[in-house]
Parts: sequence; C-alpha cells; structure tokens
Amino acid sequence: MTELVLIRITGADKPGVTASISSILAQYEVTVLDIGQAEIHDSLSLGILAAIPSTAEAAPVLKDVLFRVHEMGLAVSFTPVTPESYEQWVAGQGKPRHIITLLSRAIEAEAIARVTSIVAEHNLNIDQINRLSGRVPLGEITDTTRACVEFSVRGVTDQAKMRAQFLEAANELGVDIAFQEDDVYRRTRRLVCFDMDSTLIEAEVIDELAAAAGVGDQVSEITERAMQGELDFTESFEQRVALLKGLSGDVLQGIAERLPVTEGAERLISNLRALGYKTAILSGGFTYFGEYLQERLGIDYVYANELELEDNVVTGRVTGRVVDGKRKAELLQDLAVREGIRLEQTIAVGDGANDLPMLSVAGLGIAFRAKPLVRENAKHAISTLGLDGLLYLLGYHDRDIR
Repeated sequence: MTELVLIRITGADKPGVTASISSILAQYEVTVLDIGQAEIHDSLSLGILAAIPSTAEAAPVLKDVLFRVHEMGLAVSFTPVTPESYEQWVAGQGKPRHIITLLSRAIEAEAIARVTSIVAEHNLNIDQINRLSGRVPLGEITDTTRACVEFSVRGVTDQAKMRAQFLEAANELGVDIAFQEDDVYRRTRRLVCFDMDSTLIEAEVIDELAAAAGVGDQVSEITERAMQGELDFTESFEQRVALLKGLSGDVLQGIAERLPVTEGAERLISNLRALGYKTAILSGGFTYFGEYLQERLGIDYVYANELELEDNVVTGRVTGRVVDGKRKAELLQDLAVREGIRLEQTIAVGDGANDLPMLSVAGLGIAFRAKPLVRENAKHAISTLGLDGLLYLLGYHDRDIR
C-alpha cells in the first residue's frame, strides 16, 4: 500500500539540499505529489509530499533521508498524510485564486497582520507569500524606498466586501492593498493607458496656463470641482478654456519644460517598453503637452484636446471632440482593437472622476494618488508609492526591473 508522508526540512540554506534529498527518494521510486521551497535570510524551508510505493517500506526511506539531512546540519520532520486528507487537498485546486499585493515605503508587521486577518475572516487559504521588492539596508528606508509583499490566496469569497475591508485598512495604515484575480490575463497585459495631469505629471496643465493668463484662482476652483465629480467635465472644461483667451502661445514651451514628471513614471515606462507593452496618454488636457511627454518618455499613443491658436494667441476654444471620461473609455477600447488584444489585457491609470469610465472598462483599473471618490470606486489604488509601483501589481520583482 502506498504511504503518503510530508517531509519538512529546515535550516541554514546551502547548495545541493534538494538534489541530495530527491536523489534518495529516486532510489526508492518515490512519487513527489507536491514540493515547495522558500528561502528567507539564508534560512531554508523545504517541503516534499512523498508517495512511497508498496514496493518500498517507509522506514528505510525516511531513515536514509534523516541521516542525509543530519549530515548537512539541517532539521527534518515527517508527518503521515491520510488518503482522505490528500483527496481534500486535490479537490481544492479548482477554487478561485487571487493575488493580494501590499505596497508601502516599509512593510510593518501591523499591515501584515491586518491583511492576513481579513484573509482568515473570509476563510481563504494563503498558498504563498513573496517579497517582490529588493533588499534595503538598515537605516536607509526613506520616503522614496519601495516595499512590496505579495500573497497568493485560494478560495471563494465576497469580493466586494473584501475590497472594502482592504480599502479601509489601507486608509488607516497609510499603505496600499490591491486584490485581483490570479488568471491568465494578469500575466498577459499588453497595453497601459495613462491620464496625464496629476498622473504622469504632478501638475494640472490648465492651472499652469491659467496662472500665466492671470486667471489661476478661477480656473483652479473649477478644476477641483470637476475632479471631485461635482461638475460635468465637458462643461467645466469649456469654462476653463474660455478663461485662457488672449494667452500668448509663446508660454506653452516654457510650461512644458517645467512640468514635474511623477515619481516612478520614467522607470515604469522604460521598463514597460523593454517588456513589450504599448503605452498611451488619454488626457482631458492638451495635445501640445501630451506630445511633449510622448517624446520625453517614449509613449506610443497620445489622445488629448487640441488647444486652438490664431496668430499664436489662444482663442479660448479647442478643436474637435473633447476628450472627457466617456471618450477616454472609447479610446482605450479602440486601442485594444488596434493592438489586437482583449480588454482584459489592458490597464488604465488615472486620478480624477473623469478617469472612472476607462478604469472600469480596463482589465486592470488603477486609481493613482486619486481623489477619495475615485479610490472608493476603482478596484485598485496606489497612493503611497510612485507610478513604478504598478510593476508590482503585474507581479514583477525588483530583480526583473531595470
């Protein structure tokens, strides 16, 4: 009769442990039903679920493993596994899988405890925990360092309730917690669409233009109300552009050159390009500045509003259809068709209420340093890290990133 035994080996990590143990098991024609290995701070934890055939008794197999493990200065334990327990484990493989990503400048134990408590409350199993961020020397954690831990969980849950709990925890602890399905599309995203103002850049271009035109306070008030969702975007946009009438076109280049690019934007986009992603700016701002960023960052597509000038003077109007929230969603879908990909393979990133339509249709919609209304209505949010925190949501380790 086949015997099932869970072998656990722990101790100081060294080369050849897995090879040595599996070689012993091979001599007895053991079948490995499951295997997992983790290394934390040079400490090894290796688990093997072994099916020892009836042609070999368990005692000599385990004795040989025990001697070899002790020779290597490690510890080992053996736990019998019943056939019923094994079958229950096999039956669990069809359960939905999700990825929980915890992001912050530094990961505190309180954040781990809060995340895992919510997971336990929903009766989900944690299959794996991985650190995606690189090692940081003691004393060098600053407001620009990045920390990320990823949890792979399995089971059925009320996703809306769980997201709400994670959002509450994130707000209280000052961290970001993303919860997404672990499916084939998570590993095959191909297109990332960005809002521009307060997303790719740490400014609202129309406010910068308004300041140059001497109408800064009036325009800023309208901008803020529009971003909070208190005003219709198109109507508010036309009001703000009208206030720019008479502004000299000579100021545009200077404003473009002074635009502060958001933390992590250059690192994110250079890596996305290297990894084969397409990128786009879908902006309710202006084409002039979108094209400036396109050249600077290497972005593939730009769709924004064309600010009308006559004799190099702003007329207070834009030409063509205004790029509002609805139009952003349409453009994202058009680009997916153009690139020959599914919507599930798209990502949208934005901060304002007019970004919600594209965040909702994208496979992965991310509210970035967003207004409360947007954070509450988007499925995912990044507020504590720069834009390059997006790479962690895609599952990349720091070692994968240039």
